[in-house]
Amino acid sequence: MNVNDVSISQVKVKFFPYLNRVPLKFGHEVSNGGELVCVRMQVTDTKGRSAWGYGETPLGAAWSWPSVLSQSRRVERMQAFCLLLQEEWGKVFLSGHPMEIGSLFLETRLTDCLKKENSAYPSEEPMPYLCALVCCSAFDLALYDAYGILHGVKVFDCLNGRYMNRDLSTYYSPEYAGLFAGKYPEEYLVPRNAVPARLAACHLVGGKDHLYPSELTEEDPKDEYPLLLQDWIHRDGLFNLKIKLTGNDAPWDYNRIVEVGRIAIANAVQNLTVDFNCTVTDPAYVNEILDKLKAQEPAIYEMILYVEQPFPYDMEANPIDVHACSRRKLLLMDESAHDWRFVALGYKLGWTGVALKTCKTLTGALLSLCWAREHGMAIMVQDLTNPRLAIIPHVLLAANAGTIMGVEVNSMQFCPGASADAARIHPGLYRRREGCVSFYTLGDSGFGYRLEEIERAAREAYHA
Repeated sequence: MNVNDVSISQVKVKFFPYLNRVPLKFGHEVSNGGELVCVRMQVTDTKGRSAWGYGETPLGAAWSWPSVLSQSRRVERMQAFCLLLQEEWGKVFLSGHPMEIGSLFLETRLTDCLKKENSAYPSEEPMPYLCALVCCSAFDLALYDAYGILHGVKVFDCLNGRYMNRDLSTYYSPEYAGLFAGKYPEEYLVPRNAVPARLAACHLVGGKDHLYPSELTEEDPKDEYPLLLQDWIHRDGLFNLKIKLTGNDAPWDYNRIVEVGRIAIANAVQNLTVDFNCTVTDPAYVNEILDKLKAQEPAIYEMILYVEQPFPYDMEANPIDVHACSRRKLLLMDESAHDWRFVALGYKLGWTGVALKTCKTLTGALLSLCWAREHGMAIMVQDLTNPRLAIIPHVLLAANAGTIMGVEVNSMQFCPGASADAARIHPGLYRRREGCVSFYTLGDSGFGYRLEEIERAAREAYHA
């Protein structure tokens, strides 16, 4: 037993609703807001000392649970599942490092919890595992935060042999264990003395976003934020854009890439990425668009850094060989990268990179990162619209992972009002400047939220 080990003492859950200022289209669905699950977790160490940690995650039903059920019903089910997880995390009696406790929960409890949840709704569509991971992630994040606060260390500085009881070999199957013998996550991260305090920001161009003045309507919000892509580029100094596509309308997708690409070139944007949102079933769909771009719009084609998740997220049910796509551009798994096992499967099928998300648990993201790095895969950290404090572990993962190009952040586009309180303490995280987000204001333990200061600033603003 390590003297730094902790055990879980208490778990508390609440929810925070928020609205989007403009709609966000994901695949076939449009979201106009969402719900955050907010978790406080207390841990106690071997000496009886205790500390509270905090974690937040948006309950992103649109992307984690494609379904004919209404979004509101899916979110209700996710909230109910979070309350079940509150009980189950409170029953975890293991003492150890957050990665050990988090991994044990994922391996031995989460699936059973999901079965229990689904059995409570026999007449409805079952919740998928990806959705369960999203719900679980806030608890996992709160555990890491509490551990770091208790020991006065940043979360990403405690991923080594000083704090962990077991090396990475014990987290992977025997087929891969030898690759990780004697190694810890820290070895796959940016060197501790080289972690940046700001990152290049990738701006999302959603399927409902306006490109031209002629598209503006009376229904558009009248607020301080831009409505046109060019205005966002100028306001925030953007040089990275991500283009959301349909995956089932090739002419529209091609034209959208060209339209955004031309605006990008005219405004000195450097990089593009394209996201097909899991809706493609035949690699030829992607290949034909890329080949047409290369032939007819070579400058735009060259700007594309990578292609993100064209194919269904259930990779086991859809084991599509994608080598032909990845020979054209880097091909990144996102929704299908549930954990390191799926990353390994994707690697065999031809995927060449992985987009990490803290909303699938930090434990899972770290194990996927280490496996991917060991096998030479590219790393990116992608957003799912992280407002409020959910953005903080997200950008810290990107800063410590070392990504292809910064981090995708888009909550300041779609729901800036939800982050108003946190922005008073961490303004660089909620307003992109010179194309970057900065986080030098974060504290020196846990995730550095400075939660008490945010809550105090919110009270003062309310009474002003």
